[in-house]
Amino acid sequence: MHKENGMATSDSEILSEAIRLAGEGISITFPVNGRSMLPFIVGGKESVILQKPRTPQEGDVVLAYVENCRYVIHRIIRIEGETITLMGDGNLYGVEHCRLQDIKATATHVVGANGRKRSLDSRQSRRRAALWLKLRPVRKWLLLVYRIIRKVKSL
Repeated sequence: MHKENGMATSDSEILSEAIRLAGEGISITFPVNGRSMLPFIVGGKESVILQKPRTPQEGDVVLAYVENCRYVIHRIIRIEGETITLMGDGNLYGVEHCRLQDIKATATHVVGANGRKRSLDSRQSRRRAALWLKLRPVRKWLLLVYRIIRKVKSL
């Protein structure tokens, strides 16, 4: 629960409003939690800019309602007709599935704690993400090294 203007607002209400605004074409800066999008998005420290959903492409980062039970901000790894397969960049094995109409917004940028924006759509960003997907067999070890380096930097 969040308190705004003295009124309690639930996370689902905030999410519903963000989806509504993005659907109307208004860009929304939305905080990301968790580690499922490491190393490209750091949960708890960075946000994403959500925009109206566009025709999805493999490699897009989207806000989607998956498995008929929850929302995730993950990357599209496969499109087969109306079925979309998503996977968090920080996930080792698990994937989620949704239908095309379950994509509620497209994440176009990451906003760091310092306010700087990084594009998720640039050619360089898409190449890194494609390489990261190919490195899935060794991702476990790469993420371990990444977390160690981040921990040492924070000391």
